[in-house]
Amino acid sequence: MYEGPYKPISDYGVIGNLRTVALVGLDGSIDWCCLPDFDSPSVFGGLLDAAKGGLFRIMPADVGTSKQMYLPETNVLLTRFLCPEGVGELTDFMPVQAGPDWDDTPTDIVRQVKVVRGSVRFKLVCRPAFDYARGDHEIELIPGGAVFTSGSVKLGLSSPVPLSAVRGAVEADFALQEGESVTFMLRWSRANSSSEPVEQSYDGQPEFESTIEYWRRWAGGIKYSGRWQEMVMRSALTLKLLTFEPTGALVAAPTTSLPEEIGGVRNWDYRYTWIRDAAFTIYAFVRLGLTREAERFMDWIDDRAHETAPDGSLQIMYGIRGEHNLPEIDLPHLEGYQRSAPVRVGNAAAGQLQLDIYGELLDAAYLANKYGKPTTYELWGHLRQLLDYVVHNWNKKDEGIWEIRGGRHDMVYSKLMCWVALDRGIRLADKRSFPAPRAKWIEVRDKIYEEIMSRGWNDSRKAFVQHYETDALDASNLLMPLTFFISPTDPRMLSTLDAMQERLVSDGLIYRYETGNGDFDGLAGREGTFNMCTFWLVEALTRAGRIHEARLIFEKMLTYANHVGLYSEQTGLTGEALGNFPQAFTHMGLISAAFNLDKALRD
Repeated sequence: MYEGPYKPISDYGVIGNLRTVALVGLDGSIDWCCLPDFDSPSVFGGLLDAAKGGLFRIMPADVGTSKQMYLPETNVLLTRFLCPEGVGELTDFMPVQAGPDWDDTPTDIVRQVKVVRGSVRFKLVCRPAFDYARGDHEIELIPGGAVFTSGSVKLGLSSPVPLSAVRGAVEADFALQEGESVTFMLRWSRANSSSEPVEQSYDGQPEFESTIEYWRRWAGGIKYSGRWQEMVMRSALTLKLLTFEPTGALVAAPTTSLPEEIGGVRNWDYRYTWIRDAAFTIYAFVRLGLTREAERFMDWIDDRAHETAPDGSLQIMYGIRGEHNLPEIDLPHLEGYQRSAPVRVGNAAAGQLQLDIYGELLDAAYLANKYGKPTTYELWGHLRQLLDYVVHNWNKKDEGIWEIRGGRHDMVYSKLMCWVALDRGIRLADKRSFPAPRAKWIEVRDKIYEEIMSRGWNDSRKAFVQHYETDALDASNLLMPLTFFISPTDPRMLSTLDAMQERLVSDGLIYRYETGNGDFDGLAGREGTFNMCTFWLVEALTRAGRIHEARLIFEKMLTYANHVGLYSEQTGLTGEALGNFPQAFTHMGLISAAFNLDKALRD
C-alpha cells in the first residue's frame, strides 16, 4: 500500500446541495469539491494531489480519534473528535437553495464547530486551488473573514475568529470551552453576483434548521419498511444527493479519477449522466415510492430524445445539462490519488456505441408509466423512434456496458437489453393502446431471443458468456432473470450461476468479467470486485430460491460500506474502497437487492 498523505477513499462522508457535493474526511478536511456544479473545475482537489490540489480543514490541534455520522434522515454530517482534553464536534452541510434562477444562486458550505466536553484547540486551514489547481488567486482579508479571487470567481470565507494569510491560504488557531461554538461559512459566487461573499456575524442556525427540515421531509416520502431500513434510507439519500436538481439529471459519481487499481491507469471521470445508471436508479426510486424523481428523469430523457443523432441514436451519456461534447483530457500536473495517474476530466466513452442503453431506458419508461406519471403521446413518439433504431441496429457489435477500449464485440448483455427494449416497448404500447408496429417488434424481439440462446450460450462452459467469440464469463448476464428474459430457475441460468460462483466470485464478492491479459478491455492492470454486480448476484440467487445464500452474501456486503454507509465503485483485494465515490450504481443495486430479498424472506 502506498504510504503518503492520502486518506483511504472510505474515510470520507459527503454533503451536498443538489448541485454539487463536498467530501469531508474523518480529519475534518474537505479534500474534494467542485463549485458551483458537479462538473465544474475543482476548488478543493487534495484528493487527487495532496500538495497542489487544495483543501479546507478544521481539526483539533491534538486529536486522538474521530468518528462520523449523519444526523438521522439527512445529509448533514457530524464529525466528532475525541481529544485528550475534551470532545469537539464539526457539523457540515450545504443549504439546499432551490429556485428558478440557479445560476445566480451562491453556493454555501457551512461548518459549525462546537465543544461538548472539556476544552479543545482547533486549527483551520483554507487553501483553495481553483480550476483543478491551474488557476492563481488573490487573498483579501476583510472584517469578518477573507475573500479569494480567481478570475471571475470569488470565494468568501465568513469567520468569527481572526484569520491570517499564509502562502496562498488563510489559517486560524482558536480554542473553545465546553458549550461554546463558532460557525464558518464558505461562499462561492461570481464576481458580479449581488450576494456578499462574506457575512459578518454569520450564525448559520436558520440555514441549519431549513436544511434538516428539507432532508427529513424528502426522506419522509420513502415507502420502505422492510429489513435493512437504515441502509436503504442512506442509499436513497445518497442517490438524491447525486441529483442535479436544475435538470433532474443524476451523476454516476461526484468524483473523477479515483483509481480502480492503486497506481493503475483505470481512472475515469464519472461526473456525468449515463442513460444506463440513471435508468436503473429510477427503478430504485420507484421501488421506494419516490415517483417525482422518476418523473424528473423522464422529463430529462424527453429533452434528450429531441436531440438524437441523424441515425436516430442516443448518446450513452451526457453532461448534467444535456451537453453532448465531453472531451477527455489528462491533467498531468496532478499526481493522482496515491500517485494513480493519469487524472482525467471529460470522458471519451461518450462517443462509444453501447446498445444496452435502450433496454434500460425503455424499462425505466415502462416502470415510470406504471408507477408514476403516465407516458405522454409526444414522449411515446420519441420512444417509438428509439425502438425503430433498435430494430435496425441490434445486431451490431458494440463496446458494451463496461465501456471497453479494446474493440467492439457481439456482447451478450447488449443483445439482452435490445430484447428488453422491444419487450417493454410492446408492453407499454399494449398497456396504453399506443400505435406501434407490433408485428415487426415481436418478430425482432423473438429473433434476438433465439440468437442469445444459440450463440450467447457456451455448451462447454455450461454458461452464458460475455460475447459470441469467447468463452469468458461476465457478471452482466446476472440481469437475465432480473429482466424476465429467462426463468431464474431455468437450468441454463442455474448453471451460469454455478459457473460464476466458481470463476468470478471471491467470498461472495464478484468481479465484472474474466479480464485475461487485458486484450478484451484494452487496459493494463487489474481491478477490484464490482460492488453493483455483487448486489445483482444477491438478486439472482434470491430469485433462484437460494434465499439464505443470498442473504449471507448481502449481509456480508453491507460490512464493506464505509462508516457512514457509503460505497465506492469497487472493493479491492484487501477490502479497500476503489473507484469513484460514492457511486450511484452501487447504492441503486443495494436498494433493489434489499427490496427483493426482504420480499422473498417475508413470502
